[in-house]
Amino acid sequence: MYTTVEDFITEWKNEAALTRKVLDSLTNEALQQQVYPEGRTLGRIAWHFVTNIPDYLTEFGLSVDKVPNSGEVPSAREIAETFQTISANVVNALKEQWTDDSLAQIQNAFGRMESNATILMGLIKHIVHHRGQVTVLMRQAGLPIPAVYGPAKEGWIQLGVQTPPL
Repeated sequence: MYTTVEDFITEWKNEAALTRKVLDSLTNEALQQQVYPEGRTLGRIAWHFVTNIPDYLTEFGLSVDKVPNSGEVPSAREIAETFQTISANVVNALKEQWTDDSLAQIQNAFGRMESNATILMGLIKHIVHHRGQVTVLMRQAGLPIPAVYGPAKEGWIQLGVQTPPL
């Protein structure tokens, strides 16, 4: 749990770097990869979690500029660049608008009473959840998967480690 704003910012920056590696690996063609025929595309999922960040934080009292035209999925490059901008905006907003004491404040979060620290952790978990979905769809689209919490298949091969048998 975060007891200081700086604790959260440290984890935010680490997770943002991992997310940026994934987003930087996307191609415009891969954005069309679907979960299933009627399901969301990889592009829609990535754009959702990127554009949701300001909405989520604004809901809980942090002012972060929202993404204009968030209904339209842009290019892969624009998704990655928008995430980078939003990520920096989150850090600045927290430093300017909240104190360490703000993290202990309790408020209603989707029907549960939670501390702001828990709400911030929920944001990271939301991004991690969707980042995982994106990497599965990247694999289905034929893209290499960057290492996130450890090497993907390509990383193990580069290390000379044979992937486990099926």
